[in-house]
Amino acid sequence: MSFYNNEPQSLEQFLSNCQQRVQSVLEQLLASTPQRPEQLQKAMAYACFNGGKRVRPVLVYAAAMAGGCDLERADKAAAAVELVHCYSLVHDDLPAMDDDDLRRGKPTVHKAFDEATAILVGDALLTLAFQALSEAEQDGIAAADCLAMIRTLASAAGHEGMVAGQAIDFEAVGKALDVDQLEAMHALKTGALISASVELGATCSPDLQENQREALRSYARHVGLAFQIQDDILDVTGDTSTLGKPQGSDHALNKPTYTSILGLDEACSKAVALAGAAEKDLDDIGDSAEMLRKLARFVVERIH
Repeated sequence: MSFYNNEPQSLEQFLSNCQQRVQSVLEQLLASTPQRPEQLQKAMAYACFNGGKRVRPVLVYAAAMAGGCDLERADKAAAAVELVHCYSLVHDDLPAMDDDDLRRGKPTVHKAFDEATAILVGDALLTLAFQALSEAEQDGIAAADCLAMIRTLASAAGHEGMVAGQAIDFEAVGKALDVDQLEAMHALKTGALISASVELGATCSPDLQENQREALRSYARHVGLAFQIQDDILDVTGDTSTLGKPQGSDHALNKPTYTSILGLDEACSKAVALAGAAEKDLDDIGDSAEMLRKLARFVVERIH
């Protein structure tokens, strides 16, 4: 499957193309092997192919496009970041964490299979992500850039990023946080992987200048925070059938959110302002970053 940077396309077309593209790569990576038990194979596929929007791989592709990169070069990076995201959802849903029964309108992995299988699925998807990045040389990525991408994703996924954010979130249940503390938590829990998505796409694009890379980093920080605020808004305004998970679950767990601290109207205003700041970050990149601009607006306009 291929599509090119100079093809005029709507955001909807771009999203669909990216989703199909990463779906194909994930299918190849998850293809059955004789060594993989059938139950584990089925559960890994269940975790990955359940209707997600693929926002993070889309950001990888859009950042690669912004750098004038052939999108084939970004395939492994896009798949890797989605594998990490899927692993994190499987583990977040476990009874020891958020104890959720639904994910994207379907039973969570530990409900559809069992808890032990869900833990193993998360472990398998996480390690498969780094295997994929280690093989990115096959797509024309220099060995040094493969190593840089592995470092980027490891930092974003581990104790310096997403895992740290989840630990802080877990400890914050029932506690009063101010906006700065909440923002710091989500910069790790949600923002780190979104920032890594943009950074991975940029690393696939050797022609980007350092000032453009820094502009993309700033864009990613703004979009990552806007994404989390919109999640908090949807937890209040959405419904279970639309969200694909229990509406009001954060409130039920007594988690601090932007809506609980700022109120719904101010949270909405902050999300819109952040999306605008993200668009402004891209002024020095030009038309090649148009999909990133559209994605910033999409993040705060999505309904699930």
